[in-house]
Amino acid sequence: MIGIVVVSHSPALAQAAVDLALQMVQGVRPPIAIAAGAGDGVIGTDAAKVAAAIEEVASADGVLVFMDLGSALMSTELALEFVADPDLRVRLTSAPFVEGLLAGIVRASGGASLDEVEREARGALAAKSAQLGDGADEPPAAEAGHPSTDDGLSVDLELTNPSGLHARPASLIAAAAMAADATTSVANLRTGSAPVRADSSIALMTLGARTGDSIRVSSTGPGAPGVIAKITALVADRFGED
Repeated sequence: MIGIVVVSHSPALAQAAVDLALQMVQGVRPPIAIAAGAGDGVIGTDAAKVAAAIEEVASADGVLVFMDLGSALMSTELALEFVADPDLRVRLTSAPFVEGLLAGIVRASGGASLDEVEREARGALAAKSAQLGDGADEPPAAEAGHPSTDDGLSVDLELTNPSGLHARPASLIAAAAMAADATTSVANLRTGSAPVRADSSIALMTLGARTGDSIRVSSTGPGAPGVIAKITALVADRFGED
């Protein structure tokens, strides 16, 4: 599993962002290290702290680094010179700090690769952009190569939880999809949207599915019956939001 490093000028900001993301994680949490503040309550970043954080969560799967502001990037670039293992794969991402961290941690918890996690994190503004209609980059739902689920199982489910597919329900569905040996998609029948990947919480949130909307869950592969049953149970339980 890849490691996550969070570089911020503020320890409080970094911890709050990580805590928010971890509320969306079901199951195993990826290794996460925070490098925040310049010491003694000083707002800033410290390259030595960043290097130590990278080494703390290092593995053969690589490390993805999230940064909040410009000088955090400079400190992180300097920190790479201090990392003991020159062959360690460390990726600095331009993903948005809060949304990207949430999307990346959720994706990493499912065992996704460094490339997959960064792609999910960088697309993390897609849900907000879609709701505001600002014509931003294509969301991760439309990534090339996502297999069709037209020939598998499908079920139509009505959302009755208070806020529809907001972050937590979307993360629960994504966790179920990631854990299954199946390719699963979800469409919003009210809007007639194209199906999106069920294993991406960000893609699911681009559907804009609200309370009372019906979604169509489609799945193919050996794990299709199980993931259909799991998502049906989540919806029936109102995602535990009672």
